[in-house]
Amino acid sequence: MWILYAAGSAFFAGITSILAKCGIKNTDSTIATAVRTVVILIFSWIMVIVAGSWNQIGSISRETLLFLILSGAATGASWLCYFKALQLGDINKVVPVDKSSTVLTIVLALIFLGEGISLPKMLAVIVIASGIFLMIEKKDMSTSEAAGKNGKAGWFLYAAGSAVFASLTAILGKTGISGIESNLGTAVRTGVVLIMAWMMVVVQKKGSALREIPRSELNFICLSGVATGASWLCYYRALQEGPASVVVPVDKLSVLVTVAFSYVVFGEKLSRKAAAGLALLTAGTVAMAFL
Repeated sequence: MWILYAAGSAFFAGITSILAKCGIKNTDSTIATAVRTVVILIFSWIMVIVAGSWNQIGSISRETLLFLILSGAATGASWLCYFKALQLGDINKVVPVDKSSTVLTIVLALIFLGEGISLPKMLAVIVIASGIFLMIEKKDMSTSEAAGKNGKAGWFLYAAGSAVFASLTAILGKTGISGIESNLGTAVRTGVVLIMAWMMVVVQKKGSALREIPRSELNFICLSGVATGASWLCYYRALQEGPASVVVPVDKLSVLVTVAFSYVVFGEKLSRKAAAGLALLTAGTVAMAFL
């Protein structure tokens, strides 16, 4: 059953990127992250009440709570980087870089969670990494590096940061939900993300920008929050029942959904090289799910 939850997570995650992109055309990405987190928090606690797990709050151990807090902090950092990258770059360029967290997560799962990796799985990882490499244009990396030297980081640096923090999120999340109902774990860590996101709004003194969010973009931001909530609930249920080294790659198939919708909504097209990379990424991910 966990494979179905992982697939559901991939679908909703793919939709999230499209909705978020529509919501940050004129809205600051940090403000958008903070607003959508409110929606996700409401959504996640509704699911806690429906699942009847709210009465387990008092039984959460200190160790589990610590890992949930750390996972939430990593998620918050990943989101802030990801949506800033989406605001600066094309979806078809940002998403593949973000999905490189798959390879790092597999390595971290092997080291910290003791999840073994066979030769076939290792080959699948190589295929995934090759696909990601093909989807990343060299000129995009050099442009972002040059921007970073000028004190103004480009989308690639933000996307890379998103990938690193996303990997840490998966590992910390896997540990944190081992002794807690998945919906409750998701709600607790979302609270951490909410605090972190709004702290960034206050620190950067962007509170006044809340009133300037266009109504149409606000709707898309809220819808992206709902999609993220659904993706999270599926993702952490899958993590609770299945191995992180397989759940994460399946979740990353959201790139297929994102690429398809980005073509329809924004007219963004893949080059032949990027299309070949997408094919390898997909093939390696599917292989990981069945090896």
